[in-house]
Amino acid sequence: MADLSVKIAGVTFKNPIIAASGTIGFGREYSEFYPLSVFGGISCKGTTLLERPGNPPPRIAETPMGMLNAVGLQNPGVEHFMQEDLPWLLQQDTVAIANVAGSSLEDYCRMAEILSDTDIDMIELNISCPNVKEGGVQFGTSCESVAAVTKAVRKVCRKPLMIKLSPNVADIAAIAQAAESEGADAVSLINTLTGMRIDIRTRRPIITNNTGGLSGPAVFPVAVRMVWQVKKAVKIPVVGLGGISTWQDAVEMMIAGADAIQIGTVLFTDPYAPIKIAEGLNRYLDENGMTSVTELTHTIQAY
Repeated sequence: MADLSVKIAGVTFKNPIIAASGTIGFGREYSEFYPLSVFGGISCKGTTLLERPGNPPPRIAETPMGMLNAVGLQNPGVEHFMQEDLPWLLQQDTVAIANVAGSSLEDYCRMAEILSDTDIDMIELNISCPNVKEGGVQFGTSCESVAAVTKAVRKVCRKPLMIKLSPNVADIAAIAQAAESEGADAVSLINTLTGMRIDIRTRRPIITNNTGGLSGPAVFPVAVRMVWQVKKAVKIPVVGLGGISTWQDAVEMMIAGADAIQIGTVLFTDPYAPIKIAEGLNRYLDENGMTSVTELTHTIQAY
């Protein structure tokens, strides 16, 4: 069997399969199916300084080859996470990643400070959040704002720092370079694309937020393209996500440039996907005479 371990920003993952934030909660429910050690890592549900109730339902809608969600970062707050969820997660033999969300630079910095005093392995910044001080414009939609939030958090963050990039931008490579230039240790992409569904009987949006984040197999080709572009533009590790559902998808994403991958929406339809993906990766590597999964990364032969 090939070596599936990868190293991202100095953190060793036993395999490159990471549960994406917002799709596995803090892991407890999925631990009823299998040991969470089947994952290389788990990116926890997006966490904010204070408890958030999220958006009113309905807040999830099916789409062709995917789903829309506008859950609204419902979470119990960072203090609850540190007291109730993190101690348990740290016992599950997998890399623990805190996904941090905020509405201001101060929010992000305070979260990074607090979590730097814990045993969390890595911090992932969700910059697809509205900056309330800038009229609700997302932090992740311009090079300037990405650079500003990365720089501010880097000054206080004592953990490996990964920036999760929004695909709702004109130049994803430039955004990644902005994060790298201000001290990001890694980038993860893509977060969800903005989408909408309408009930043709009522002529109203299906979800009460009107729009939501599109995820699932429908976004996979977009994610592959963006990971390929970013890998060519930065020297830091790239974690690829967006619609990965099978081991073939995982192989393709790594060939495009991903050093590791995250899976999310597939966990709702097939909780056992991480086990199947790991087994498929092993077979592919063995059949192709590779001794390490790292040999796959960015081996695309582009025209």
